[in-house]
Amino acid sequence: MAAACARALSKVGLLKHVLECPSSSSLAARRSLHGSRRAYGTGGPGAGGFRSRLFTTGGGGGAPGPAAALLRGSGSRVLGCAFLLGGGIGLYQTIKFSVEQQQQHLAEEEATAPAAGGLKLTLYQYKTCPFCSKVRAFMDYHGLAYEIVEVNPVMRKEIKWSTYRKVPILMVDGELQLNDSSVIISSLKTFLVSKEKAVGEVLRCYPEMKAVNDRGKEVTEYNNKYWLMLDQEETLQLYPEKGSQKEEMKWRQWADDWLVHLISPNVYRTTDEALASFDYIVREGKFSTFEGFFAKYVGAAAMFIISKRLKNKYNLQDDVRQDLYKAVNDWVAAIGKKRKFMGGEKPNLADLAVYGILRVMEGLQAFDDMMQNTKVKLWYRRMEKAAQDHEGRC
Repeated sequence: MAAACARALSKVGLLKHVLECPSSSSLAARRSLHGSRRAYGTGGPGAGGFRSRLFTTGGGGGAPGPAAALLRGSGSRVLGCAFLLGGGIGLYQTIKFSVEQQQQHLAEEEATAPAAGGLKLTLYQYKTCPFCSKVRAFMDYHGLAYEIVEVNPVMRKEIKWSTYRKVPILMVDGELQLNDSSVIISSLKTFLVSKEKAVGEVLRCYPEMKAVNDRGKEVTEYNNKYWLMLDQEETLQLYPEKGSQKEEMKWRQWADDWLVHLISPNVYRTTDEALASFDYIVREGKFSTFEGFFAKYVGAAAMFIISKRLKNKYNLQDDVRQDLYKAVNDWVAAIGKKRKFMGGEKPNLADLAVYGILRVMEGLQAFDDMMQNTKVKLWYRRMEKAAQDHEGRC
């Protein structure tokens, strides 16, 4: 409620400033000419300012300006020339506006082009969430076009329409809702491999299950979420090596059940690291000024305390870096020296899951320490390139 009030007051204050400041309209006009094409219009501040400078008949007082004197002295011929000149400029501006609007429309169409298979994908996320990062890593690697809606982690009004209150949420064609990062990835991968199945049909293979955890809280789980729903021929084509499918499933689950729980204790290990982490979260997330200030200092203090509880919950060592190093080195050892990725020459779903989780630490001390004190660097850089270059594009 306080955050909403702060946003409302800031908007009112900005509007009051624009209305009262005499130079605001000319400043807006200058910015529109060099900035967004959306600012152009026949009645906008840029057009109005242009007309006033051309056809003003007086200065600041009541004395007539030079344009008025010229019109009175030269008669109708000058008046006609002025109208022709004005008409020519108007026509030029109209054509220019039309061309720019058409270019903008084409650019927007290209930016929101459907993904492979004609799907329109919209991801509701927190940018710094490891589970959201997993989904982005998968879609980036496979070259899928998608839109992002950054969710405010305090108010979460962007997902108020959903009964499922976690992220990531992936909307397909604006109608079909996919929840849980592993379900999203398994569903999309099945769809990409098996062209005959619609995403809605695939999703029915991952039924939602309600359960009560040890603390008496109701939780949602999904059956089969590490399985791909493929026929025998498709399975053999995707997993030609014996045991590779089970290996992928094992490490995908390991990433969700173990690796992801090492992130918070490491990025909030000390008060300085907690503040640095929340500075990054606020910078990359969707926060108002008030929410950002509150999140950075109060959130950092809270997560510093919570990280200690997580350390006890998961029986981590006093120096939680050692658990991170061990986990990452276990992962590299499982890949071995003969493979570029766990998937062989190309990343598989386990590669993408681990990469997606680890990359949320980029820019933080925990990430730098991990890169310096483990053997993960070569694999990580290969994964980074594969995702950026969309090497898994169909």
